[in-house]
Amino acid sequence: MNIAYTMAPGRGDTDLLLFSAAQELATRGYRTCGTVQINTECDSHPCDMDVQVLPDGPVLRISQSLGRESKGCRLDPSALESAVGLVAERLMAEADVLIVNKFGKHEAEGRGFRTVIAEAIARDIPVLVGINTLNFHAFQEFTGSDANRLEPSVKAIVCWLERTLAAGREVA
Repeated sequence: MNIAYTMAPGRGDTDLLLFSAAQELATRGYRTCGTVQINTECDSHPCDMDVQVLPDGPVLRISQSLGRESKGCRLDPSALESAVGLVAERLMAEADVLIVNKFGKHEAEGRGFRTVIAEAIARDIPVLVGINTLNFHAFQEFTGSDANRLEPSVKAIVCWLERTLAAGREVA
């Protein structure tokens, strides 16, 4: 199973890392599939959450406005499932890597990108997932001990993908 994850320490850092990694991989000619999260900066209220479907869009708003004082989850489940559907379609085309911006609550509960991740693994497409401590245990239950932890750097991600793809070519 070719699955790796990364966790960056600061709020929003994993999003920025995966966005930068996807850009670097595309620059190097790798065919990316999946999503990267692009958040709109804000000062006084929760930021809007947008994902870009790789490799070239669209950008979908996956958050919903619940009001300034709301403390509940702002994820828009139908928008997330729209992103999942678009990624599932693109995965059927040739892809070198699947990037999933976050193994979040929906994936922990068996929804969201979970089936797309499983499909990529079944097709021997390397998978890179962003993770946070809140859903890490559920991610480990999903992957067992097979997931590789990557340091939060573009260089580590590129090296992992290059090693993984080279090992796959040697087997074939």
